[in-house]
Amino acid sequence: MLEKVKNIIVVLSGKGGVGKSTVSTQLSLALRKNGFKVGLLDIDLCGPSVPYLLGLEGRDIFQCDEGWVPVYTDDTQTLSVMSIGFLLKNREDPVIWRGPKKTSMIRQFLSDVRWDELDYLIIDTPPGTSDEHITVMECLKEVECHGAIIVTTPQEVALDDVRKEITFCKKTGINIIGIVENMSGFVCPHCTSCTNIFSSNGGSELAAYCQVPHLGTLPIDPRVGVLAGSSASVLDELPDSTTAEVLQNIVEKLKPITVT
Repeated sequence: MLEKVKNIIVVLSGKGGVGKSTVSTQLSLALRKNGFKVGLLDIDLCGPSVPYLLGLEGRDIFQCDEGWVPVYTDDTQTLSVMSIGFLLKNREDPVIWRGPKKTSMIRQFLSDVRWDELDYLIIDTPPGTSDEHITVMECLKEVECHGAIIVTTPQEVALDDVRKEITFCKKTGINIIGIVENMSGFVCPHCTSCTNIFSSNGGSELAAYCQVPHLGTLPIDPRVGVLAGSSASVLDELPDSTTAEVLQNIVEKLKPITVT
């Protein structure tokens, strides 16, 4: 039930392991920090990491007449979360499903969750351009999806897969809000200097080549990794970090998307 959701944003990546779920969770927390009511839907069925990243593992979900009730991160109920991770007994349980069952579960997540009025719904997707993505796009045709944020790392092997994701968005008519380059350089936890242990600027160069916005470059920052397993926002815990600056800039770019 997405009728009460004002803005729907899909977070995509053609490559696994680029930090897409971390970007999704911290973006959701940053939006909440800016006073918005946010929902986070994790449809990475085979690798649902959102419950772990937000410290919500072991929480139960319940059903009401309108469908599943999402899990709230705190009593303010300003950030609500739904993930298949809440349906698994433990993190090590695999989801061994064929395509039709995955498709059915995603449709259920998009139609049978009782979201309250939300300013933003962030949808964290699995990597690639497979059945899950097609199902999401088909379901979102009935509502207005405001666009996709694409996450990449600067290495060429990741950029090749992200090019496919950009082509997928263009062929399916999804507006591309922009590209986030993640894991670009390593921030020393002691002196906070940044060293480019991999390549750099791949995300910005790809954005320029594909003529889509570049939303920012995020380094590998061990201080951000420490926040995994809690619902702590980088904006609160590390307000002077590059990660906090980039996330706030993304929030500012998202604000004009008709929030009333």
